[in-house]
Amino acid sequence: MNRRNFLDLGLAGLAAGAAGALLPSVALAQSALPVKGVAPEITEGGPWFNSAAPQTLEKLRGKVVLVNFWTFACINCQHTLPHVRALYQKYHNQGFEILGVHTPELVFERDLGNVQAAIKKESITWPVVFDGQYKVWNSYDNQFWPAFYYIDKKGRIRYTHFGEGEYATQDDVVKQLLAEA
Repeated sequence: MNRRNFLDLGLAGLAAGAAGALLPSVALAQSALPVKGVAPEITEGGPWFNSAAPQTLEKLRGKVVLVNFWTFACINCQHTLPHVRALYQKYHNQGFEILGVHTPELVFERDLGNVQAAIKKESITWPVVFDGQYKVWNSYDNQFWPAFYYIDKKGRIRYTHFGEGEYATQDDVVKQLLAEA
């Protein structure tokens, strides 16, 4: 079941936790988002785009971080990019960061020139690591494109979403995590 587009699986409402177990999606009606575990560090990807040096969650401690797994030819990933761009523009100056993880599915998505061209075409300005060996993907026990892991200021995964949609909820998650002391 690895490396499949989430929507192709028909598993709406389920999320793969950092330990690999399937967990129900979090409803924001709760007073606080649950802690799903410590976010794995992003240490073993390939080259970085839009960053002079590799990024780490340790360097970003104290900020709210979205780790976004995507690949440029995935239509579902393309559909989510306007939302991701909007979140970045809206909250970046308030302490919100995005780390894109480009994990290729198809052979032509492994070409770094193609990845760079897609980043430029899609106006992606946040740091993106090329994860051609699936090291970051595997450290998160991820299974889907696109995947969203929202990490609080202490480095803990607090919310996950897979596939398209739930944009208002994701916006609320960022607001809630930024508001936490």
